Amino acid sequence: MTEVLAVATITVLAVIAPGADFAMVVRGSYLHGRRTGLLGAAGVAAGVLVHVAYTMLGVGLLIASSAFLFTLVKLVGAAYLVYIGVRTFRTRGEVTVDLGNKTELTPFAALRTGFLTNVLNPKTTLFVVSTFAQVVGPGTPFAQQAGYGLFMSLTHLLWFGVVAVFFSQDRMRTLMLRGQKVLNKVVGAALAGLGVSLAFAPSH
Repeated sequence: MTEVLAVATITVLAVIAPGADFAMVVRGSYLHGRRTGLLGAAGVAAGVLVHVAYTMLGVGLLIASSAFLFTLVKLVGAAYLVYIGVRTFRTRGEVTVDLGNKTELTPFAALRTGFLTNVLNPKTTLFVVSTFAQVVGPGTPFAQQAGYGLFMSLTHLLWFGVVAVFFSQDRMRTLMLRGQKVLNKVVGAALAGLGVSLAFAPSH
């Protein structure tokens, strides 16, 4: 249960912290409407599964080959969560999105854009690796690890689906942007605190 709560907390906090995926979905929703934004969100969720697949393999190999390296990755991952938390907390302005070059997007192009934005984003790699290193141990069943990965993907789909709906409507977009600064402070402080607590938590 502790592992599940840790995965859920880290995932939700990291997903709602603004980044490349957020900017891509915002832009697509604003320029092309709700459907484009939702397809972009689906592409992001699919991209997360790619990161999960190679992370599960890599973390599994680390556990099997070297306890020292696994512990090192765990500590580096915790430090990364603290770093992201501090950066998010210190973000002052609203999210900036390039709203120029309004070219038409086909449904496939919108899906592909979301997928590539996520797959090619090194921050997502670090986030997934960091999370798995904190909660996965030698005794964690494969099915449970796969469940964590699916949860990460679905959380991305749900959050960015909400973003797509909000930013395809003027009034909702204004409300969401207005609350972004406060959200950054809350998310940043929570992520940093979680990273510190995980760094000092006993290893599996």
